[in-house]
Amino acid sequence: MSSDAEARWREQFAAMKSALADLRLPTTDLNGTSREDTDFDFDDDFTSGNSGDDVWDFISDSEGDLYSSDFVEDADGQLGEGSHRSTWFANQCAAVASKKDGLSPNAFQAQILELLTSKRAEYEVQSMLTDLVGFDDLDFVTEVLSHKDEIVSSFVSQNDSRPAGNRLLSKAEREEALRQKDWEHKNAALAPTMHKEVQYPHVYRSHTAGNTLSHSGQRYALPTGSERKTFDKYEEMFVPAGKPGTVGPGRRLLPISEMDGLCRKTFKGYKTLNRMQSLVYPVAYKTSENMLICAPTGAGKTDAAMLTILQTIGHYCTPNPIENNDASDFGVDADEFKIVYVAPMKALAAEITGKLGKRLAWLGIRAREYTGDMHLTKAEIVQTQIIVTTPEKWDVITRKGTGDTELVQKVRLLIIDEVHMLHDERGAVLESLVARTERQVESTQSLIRIVGLSATLPNFIDVSDFLKVNRNQGLFYFDASFRPVPLEQHFIGVKGKAGSKQSRDNLDQVAFEKVKEMLEQDHQVMVFVHSRRDTLLSAKMLYQKATENFCIDLFDPQGHPGYEQAIRDMKSCKARELRDLVPKGLGIHHAGMTRSDRNLMERLFAEGVIKVLCCTATLAWGVNLPAAAVVIKGTQVYSAQDGKFIDLGILDVLQIFGRAGRPQFEDVGIGMICTTIDKLPHYLTAVTEQQPIESKFSSKLVDNMNAEIALGTVTSVAEAVQWIGYSYLFVRMQRSPMTYGIEWAEIRDDPNLVQRRRQLVIQAARTLQKSQMIIFNEITEELRSKDVGRIASQYYIQQSTIEIFNSMMKPHASEADILSMISMSGEFDNIQSRDSEADELTYLRKEIIPCEVSGGIDTPQAKTNILLQSYISRAQPEDFALGNDLNYVAQQSGRICRALFMIALNRRWGHQCLVLLTLAKSIEKRLWPYQHPLHQFELPKPVLNQLDAKESLTIEAMRDMQSAEIGGLVHNNNAGKKIAGILNTFPTVSVEAEIAPLNRDVLRIKLYITPEFKWNDHTHGTTESFYIWVENSETSEIYHHEYFILSRRKLYDDHELNFTIPLSDPLPTQIYVRAVSDKWLGAETVTPVSFQHLIRPDTESVYTDLLNLQPLSISALKNDALEDLYAQRFQYFNPMQTQIFHTLYNTSANVLLGSPTGSGKTVAAELAMWWAFREKPGSKVVYIAPMKALVRERVKDWGTRLARPLGLKLVELTGDNTPDTRTIKDADIIVTTPEKWDGISRSWQTRGYVRQVSLVIIDEIHLLAGDRGPILEIIVSRMNYIAESTKNSVRLLGMSTACANATDLGNWLGVKEGLFNFRHSVRPVPLELYIDGFPEVRGFCPLMQSMNRPTFLAVKTHSPDKPVIVFVPSRRQTRLTAKDLINMCGMEDNPRRFLHMDEEDLQLNLARVKDEALKEAISFGIGLHHAGLVETDRQLAEELFLNNKIQILIATSTLAWGVNLPAHLVVVKGTQFYDAKIEGYKDMDLTDVLQMLGRAGRPQFDNSGVARIFTQDAKKDFYKHFLHTGFPVESSLHSVLDNHLCAEVSAETILTKQDALDYLTWTFFFRRLHKNPSYYGLEISAEEHNSIAAQQLANDFMIEMVNKSLEELANSQCVEVFPNGDVDPTPLGKIMSYYYLSHKTIRYLAKHAKPKASFSDVLLWMSSATEYDELPVRHNEDLINAELSRNLPFDGSSFGLPMWDPHVKAFLLLQAHMSRIDLPITDYVGDQTSVLDQAIRIIQASIDVLTELGYLSSCLEMMKLLQCVKSARWPEDAPLSILPGLVPEKVKDSTLLQKLSTMTRPQVEQLAKKLHVPQSQQNKFGRAASIIPNVSVKTEDVTALSLTVSLKRLNAIVEREGRIYAPKYPKPQSEGWFVVVCDVARDEIIAVKRVGWSQGPGKSVGVGTKPTAKAKLKLPEPDRSGKARKVDVLVVSDAYVGLEYRVMGVDIPALPMVDDDVDKSKTAAAGGAGGASAS
Repeated sequence: MSSDAEARWREQFAAMKSALADLRLPTTDLNGTSREDTDFDFDDDFTSGNSGDDVWDFISDSEGDLYSSDFVEDADGQLGEGSHRSTWFANQCAAVASKKDGLSPNAFQAQILELLTSKRAEYEVQSMLTDLVGFDDLDFVTEVLSHKDEIVSSFVSQNDSRPAGNRLLSKAEREEALRQKDWEHKNAALAPTMHKEVQYPHVYRSHTAGNTLSHSGQRYALPTGSERKTFDKYEEMFVPAGKPGTVGPGRRLLPISEMDGLCRKTFKGYKTLNRMQSLVYPVAYKTSENMLICAPTGAGKTDAAMLTILQTIGHYCTPNPIENNDASDFGVDADEFKIVYVAPMKALAAEITGKLGKRLAWLGIRAREYTGDMHLTKAEIVQTQIIVTTPEKWDVITRKGTGDTELVQKVRLLIIDEVHMLHDERGAVLESLVARTERQVESTQSLIRIVGLSATLPNFIDVSDFLKVNRNQGLFYFDASFRPVPLEQHFIGVKGKAGSKQSRDNLDQVAFEKVKEMLEQDHQVMVFVHSRRDTLLSAKMLYQKATENFCIDLFDPQGHPGYEQAIRDMKSCKARELRDLVPKGLGIHHAGMTRSDRNLMERLFAEGVIKVLCCTATLAWGVNLPAAAVVIKGTQVYSAQDGKFIDLGILDVLQIFGRAGRPQFEDVGIGMICTTIDKLPHYLTAVTEQQPIESKFSSKLVDNMNAEIALGTVTSVAEAVQWIGYSYLFVRMQRSPMTYGIEWAEIRDDPNLVQRRRQLVIQAARTLQKSQMIIFNEITEELRSKDVGRIASQYYIQQSTIEIFNSMMKPHASEADILSMISMSGEFDNIQSRDSEADELTYLRKEIIPCEVSGGIDTPQAKTNILLQSYISRAQPEDFALGNDLNYVAQQSGRICRALFMIALNRRWGHQCLVLLTLAKSIEKRLWPYQHPLHQFELPKPVLNQLDAKESLTIEAMRDMQSAEIGGLVHNNNAGKKIAGILNTFPTVSVEAEIAPLNRDVLRIKLYITPEFKWNDHTHGTTESFYIWVENSETSEIYHHEYFILSRRKLYDDHELNFTIPLSDPLPTQIYVRAVSDKWLGAETVTPVSFQHLIRPDTESVYTDLLNLQPLSISALKNDALEDLYAQRFQYFNPMQTQIFHTLYNTSANVLLGSPTGSGKTVAAELAMWWAFREKPGSKVVYIAPMKALVRERVKDWGTRLARPLGLKLVELTGDNTPDTRTIKDADIIVTTPEKWDGISRSWQTRGYVRQVSLVIIDEIHLLAGDRGPILEIIVSRMNYIAESTKNSVRLLGMSTACANATDLGNWLGVKEGLFNFRHSVRPVPLELYIDGFPEVRGFCPLMQSMNRPTFLAVKTHSPDKPVIVFVPSRRQTRLTAKDLINMCGMEDNPRRFLHMDEEDLQLNLARVKDEALKEAISFGIGLHHAGLVETDRQLAEELFLNNKIQILIATSTLAWGVNLPAHLVVVKGTQFYDAKIEGYKDMDLTDVLQMLGRAGRPQFDNSGVARIFTQDAKKDFYKHFLHTGFPVESSLHSVLDNHLCAEVSAETILTKQDALDYLTWTFFFRRLHKNPSYYGLEISAEEHNSIAAQQLANDFMIEMVNKSLEELANSQCVEVFPNGDVDPTPLGKIMSYYYLSHKTIRYLAKHAKPKASFSDVLLWMSSATEYDELPVRHNEDLINAELSRNLPFDGSSFGLPMWDPHVKAFLLLQAHMSRIDLPITDYVGDQTSVLDQAIRIIQASIDVLTELGYLSSCLEMMKLLQCVKSARWPEDAPLSILPGLVPEKVKDSTLLQKLSTMTRPQVEQLAKKLHVPQSQQNKFGRAASIIPNVSVKTEDVTALSLTVSLKRLNAIVEREGRIYAPKYPKPQSEGWFVVVCDVARDEIIAVKRVGWSQGPGKSVGVGTKPTAKAKLKLPEPDRSGKARKVDVLVVSDAYVGLEYRVMGVDIPALPMVDDDVDKSKTAAAGGAGGASAS
């Protein structure tokens, strides 16, 4: 608009301007301001360069070449009469244009043509041409005008005469055709537009007689029959009603009976659809096309929308309604879809909600309103299918991007009602919504259907393009003939100066006359006024005028039959005014009335009791109540937003006119608008020939763009340009460039306006950057959101306001400062002060408000401030407009104050946060902070006054009083009780803090939060939330903050928060922990945490520098075998290995090696092994890795690489894999986990091979700090202890990542010279590390989701074609992340950019995949990897990734440890995981994160690796600090000391308490206790640190610990402690230690065990084992558990524990295993395996404990449980059902297994037939039957003190090592037997022994042998008399249900009598405890 050429051109014609001053031309900005400031005056007849029939409207796609504005196609071949041909015209144009620089002839010519073809009056065209051409060429103008028609027609014909098809015409033919056309053209009735209009199939407009009103916005004339009348007080324009439309030829109304069941039941009570709906039906219901339906108000658009809703619901119905036409009952899959209906006003939203909800209720579909007034909770959103909302609210919801993803991603249909709102201020919101939805459709490839409904508007084609509607399918336009009742319009202009008294009186008079006129015709009338107060005033005015004119009887309702009833109803009415008015026949209606009153008025008017209803415009929008006539009285509406009176919007006028005429009564409706005379033309033209609607997007561009950047959908200028391309603004800029200040030349050269959009974007981006809302990198054009921008987007704050805040916010502002700052915000700029309010404002300012307001009251700021304070003070202004302003201010400021609070929190200003949060709550509750908090509850006024009057009466103080005391205080005893009740529920929490320094600069804080109130649903709802922050007591700087939600369900759980804060010098004396309620004033607590006892440990990081050595060649090994071994991989050791080579390979020194992952530590371990095998041949090496995954990787690697070539024996010892003792004895290298080695080395005295160990390698020793750390500590301490006592030294090699306190670790490991601690930077491949902070989003999934796009961008930036691993916290996240990444690929040019294999290869691989999610991901080049996948899928994913066929692998953290798969880029997406124990999210260990980073960089391919850590902002500094300095390793032994002490007591290494203390001095814990006492809770004041006193304190601390542990163990009956300090083991303690269980498990068993237990009892006891505490329970698994529980024999609730308890889960998984049911999700399969793993240990220990207690029946029941667990069957199932091919329900045969084992092969086959075993399974059946053992049992060597039971197997062993047949048990088990000596009759057990088969010493049980077994059982000594007795012997299988052999009544001889009385008190250990472990 501001090109220089034009500027010069304008100056030239200043003279002309004055000449044409009488013409109203648009003012054009010449000073180059941006077009955002330009106001276009749409009220003028001239819209710049844009007549409604814009040429661009009618260019069909085939004529796209017209964009060149080049209409002259074959000028030379053009013939015709006269000289005014197009040739002449073109030449003339060129000549004139050449004089004007910068104007191309073509563009110039097009502009002239455009003017000529427009339907403007001659004089307008003339003046505009002059304006365009200039005075120099006036002759040209006159020429053109005189021959206007010919020029136009020659061009039209030129364009119309294209031959059909591409046939070439001869010259003559062409001339003939042209002449013909020319003649037709000149004889046509009306000059058509320049191009023929394209006719779209669904545009219904009658351009026929009677309606000469163009819908395209051109003025022909008013319709025929219009007349203008002038009276002394007013002028009136009368426009007659059109003809009602009829059904077109060949069309009919669609009967409801012909539709399918879904429609029939929804349209119950309808006979047919109306005319419009019948036309829409095929597209609306039968397709999923986007639609735009333009129809007059009242044409039935809501039902048209209903059809689209039904179409969507139809997709989720069973049976499918379209296929089954007759079905009438449907099941709807209601969770799968959401439908959003956007309505422009809350009133309308409420009406729509009611309508839809009622009509769809039969399908069980819920509709809910979601607007500013009606908030929905998450649960409600999930239950609702149709959400009716306003544009702003939906914008806020979708802006969150993630908050309501549940909602946003399931939307399948978006209905936008009243789309013509685009023209309105609020139109910008609609644009951003539609753009956002359309981009979502493209990015997620999900179909969201968009349906727009609007009133008739001229440029409907533009709107349809904007909604992406197919013009030939979904574009519907219905003209006025589709109005159900034709409308007769009266426009009345009242004389008198607007706003003067005269004008107002005239208005009243006219309104009365018109009402009277209508009443005389017996019509009901609605009078619309524009304020609530006015309704009453107008009603009174009408009545008064009626009295003066003696026509009251016109109004009188008394003759009406419903009158009596009405009067009775009025009695209940609240408002006095109504009671007075109804008998007079008048009513009023506005939103300020109570709901019941409004309903009453609506009813009385509908019944006709009331003749005249005075109402506000909300009635027209929100309630469908028609009247015969409507009168709009006055057109001045007060707008609080603008702070002044503005003109009534055209939309409102159309909506009100839509209420005129009731289809069933009148055949014509009457609409009148009474306005002042100056506004008459405006309304006349606007209503009759509508203006094209324009875009308002640019005014809100800055804020909308910020929202998109905050959402993450716009990350660069290019994306922003693309985003604007989705807006209506873009559509209009292309159609009508002039309106938006775009020159023709610009649109010609850049038809897609890319430059123009770039310019808009860059301008907006700079503005945003200036306000610190985004980071805009001008060079890379990258746009990144900052916190402030995010807050602004979330709280809907304008950029202008943020700018003010940036300059005004201070860390220590008072309430008054903040109030004045809020009132400065841009949201209130348009609040204006009016003279009429001055007195009231002054009164409010002087009397009501507490804070001083500076300055006069006439500024918007001062007025806002006064109103805001008055609102909090609960004042209600008299003045109507002021009241509106007050509400507006209150609504906005609550939101603004919250945003300010977030900004302050973001800036870490503690004091400011408190003030702001309190103020925000003050605004919400309308209470000042200095008032008593109990004002928030319903209490009588006098009581509250009493409370306010008392000083220092805090909630805390009141809680300590009795209710009578409180009653006395407030002089009201009843209130005392009530207040006491309220105090109980007043939501405060108490906070206790524990602090533990991690090193000098970082402090870990644990907060324990306890609610101190009773939950009351009425008061608290379902959750209470608190902000919790830690601040410096002196500077009030916030170190850390979180948002803590307390839910009703978890009120009484333990709530702990765990985080770290930085410490800096000088230390404050204390810090404050504040817990402030998010919604209750006065509910806040502050806990001071003193730093008096805080000792900051020295950060003594000793790092080894990497020396610059010559790399060592492998020949240094001096051993050919080894050299060959390494030569395959490398010739030289790397620098780190070179530096440590000598120490490891040539000395026996203990070594601690700290170096980063991937730096070659494995080779270091191997060097130490070669030393051991060389120096101590025959000794063993133990390699301990803290995870099974690591063990497996090591075994796989070493097994093939070392063991095979060198002939070494390697054995794996893990929970999964326990070889027999002989294999272990023979092994050279034992690879094991800490638990397993701990269990084995506990009995090192009896196990020779433990004493043969010469080297222990402990990998990842920094995991000491983790859960399994204590075990590592014990092992190292024990190995040192063994070395000490056997005088064989054991070499220790500890390996870890670089750690911060290496010297301590080294001292503990006994390292002297072998300490190597390399920095993180010593990596073979250097690593670039980025840590990105993400804003706190509420909820874990949304946070994860907000990281998906950055992940994708990271891949594109750092590693576009190299492999990438993305680590995510959970299995579910692998799927979700993959899904999102796939969607983002969809937006790329090449959606399969990550896939590097051809289609054939891909299909082959996909065929191998079992998991659906993995299938989908792999086809886009993304792999998944987690423990929930089956082994083959995992391997496939690894293999494809390793071979670079897929580029991305999304994995859980286990991959980092178990599989060595490096990648170029590693993204750690989120550093939290869900921990079921605390039912919340917990931070990953730093070691895990380091391990993941170790996977970045592939030594053989990359020169550098990249790692990005995505975490919450709060954690960013923590990671920054520790990833560079290393994490200090602390011990956690003190937390689990009990079990380890018990083990040592049982092994008899500890015999006294003193031994226990000495034992502790071996540990790492002992070393750290002195260094960092605060961490372990030992309080020493800083002065005493490192003194003698401190050592004494530490000793006392340890004695206390030992005492406490031993006491716990004694409680569990696991040790016996004597007063002299001796400690003895007990049988139970030995069982615990032998089976490696927790003493708590034993305690539970011993406490609950009882004789004659049932099967469910033993299952319950076993499931209660402490070992199952750790079983993971993931999110929402409680629901799955409940479902499982319903399908299993024993109910999960039998524990009395909640469904989310791990023990319940274990209980259910065991039952599921025995019932052999398929588990619902893969995660459960892994969980079940781990439950079964532990089960055997626990059951065997239980058997021993029950033996110890002597309960025979319970012990047998426990054995039965063991059998059931191994066979995976229930005890009541038929025994044979364990065999293949049989299902327990079908097996009626109760043959016992004993019998089966004695059958011959033919008998077995016979049995198989009898049992109907399928043919295919018969061989398997036979084989399985042959595995069942057949055993003979006999007793021998019976003496008085012992007996021997011998077993011999009669059938040969079939499986190797005597494996049992247990196909469902995850691990192979060998046959074993329990030999039980007991007294069945007395239910007593005497002894138990477990036996297995043996073939003589040292031989294993071979296949085909018939092995034997013997068990010698000691019997307890008989009593003194020593009589003979009988016992029973049972031999019970440990694997097969019901397989047992009994030898009853074995005679035990009496003792031989001996005289000497030997003291018999030293009896053998009772029962079988001694023997129980001799298996």
